Amino acid sequence: MNYQYRVYPSQPQELRMGSWLEICRGVYNYALGERKDWIKSRKCDINSCSLVSEYIIGAEVPYPDYYKQQNALTAIKAKLPHLKDVQSQVIQEPLRRVDAAFVAMKARGYGFPRFKKFGQYRSFLFPQFKDSPVNGSKIKLPKIGEMTIVLHRQIPDGFEVKTVRVIRKHSGWYVTLCLQCDVTVPDVPPHGNAIGIDVGLSYFLSTSDGEQVARPRFFDKLHRKLELLQRCLKRKQKRSNTRSKLIQKIGKVHEQIAESRLDWQFKLAHHLCNRAGMIFVEDLDFRIMAKGMLGKHTLDAGLGQFVNQVLPWVCFKRGVYYGKVDPKGTSQTCPDCGAKVKKDLSVRIHDCHECGSVKPRDVAAGQVICARGLSGVEIASGAEVSGALETVSRQLAMKLEDSKSDLGKPALYA
Repeated sequence: MNYQYRVYPSQPQELRMGSWLEICRGVYNYALGERKDWIKSRKCDINSCSLVSEYIIGAEVPYPDYYKQQNALTAIKAKLPHLKDVQSQVIQEPLRRVDAAFVAMKARGYGFPRFKKFGQYRSFLFPQFKDSPVNGSKIKLPKIGEMTIVLHRQIPDGFEVKTVRVIRKHSGWYVTLCLQCDVTVPDVPPHGNAIGIDVGLSYFLSTSDGEQVARPRFFDKLHRKLELLQRCLKRKQKRSNTRSKLIQKIGKVHEQIAESRLDWQFKLAHHLCNRAGMIFVEDLDFRIMAKGMLGKHTLDAGLGQFVNQVLPWVCFKRGVYYGKVDPKGTSQTCPDCGAKVKKDLSVRIHDCHECGSVKPRDVAAGQVICARGLSGVEIASGAEVSGALETVSRQLAMKLEDSKSDLGKPALYA
């Protein structure tokens, strides 16, 4: 688990940590440039030459991977004495970042790593500790010393601190403690009452039992303030003190928006876990929604953050089963009879022409999601879900299976 705390370093400590960030940024850019030059020396166009000068690297020179760059770091320290000010394991972490960036690029097939500008390198990592660095209201870090930590929640018994990441934000300095306990946590089995959740923009979410939660507008509430601050920023002289102070003020507003959104989503996730033993959602790619004409509102709501990060974590902590279902046709299917009811996005009421069912469109979609989730759990486990047969959602699943089987199609995933 990762716990984040606010820390208050002294002025010498703050200056030293700031210099460490810039040194780590230099190591990152140097390692990235070394790999980039090696790659460019191995390829060229057959009909043209480069418009800029390129390094000529011999064919016998191997690719500068993580281990070669790490071994070369010791020799570089002899030429650049200021690198010795940074703790030895901290200065190796930028090399791991570069290596991880290239691994991720090869996995997704695009996204060549970029150089980091001034101020873009915001954290450094202490990868291991022999003893816990936290002692009461103080935390002691190598080569930095003790500083005050706001321990708003205690470290749980049986957990030990494995790593500490120091982060610089516009609002101040923070540390993220990675805590580990040598236990095995089993997967949460399906149990209890089940609810299906349909997320959207007209309502943030609608559940299969009829609850609808309005979408909060965290960015819209502070949009005017950001607009005025950024308009003032445009008139400031670059690299001036007033410009840097204004950038810090704008960053604090963005942090307020993000923290308010995250706090609200965690409270909503706990509210849902209080009512259910199983939660089912659609397996959607919210990146596609963020690129459309409603992208600003999609990002403001944070649908992907809630569905893919916050809700699964809270369900894991609370012992609630969490599952995703096929999103195809959830809003075009009647939850009561299984008939196909075509409707575009402007139609917000589900009105079935077969059985006469009338209900909000998002609630009907949530009921279909719940039915699909229960059917998928029973197919995977090969047994009935305990405590779910008497629920309305289970009855909906039976109706959907009957209607699909009458048409000679697979039960739910046709």
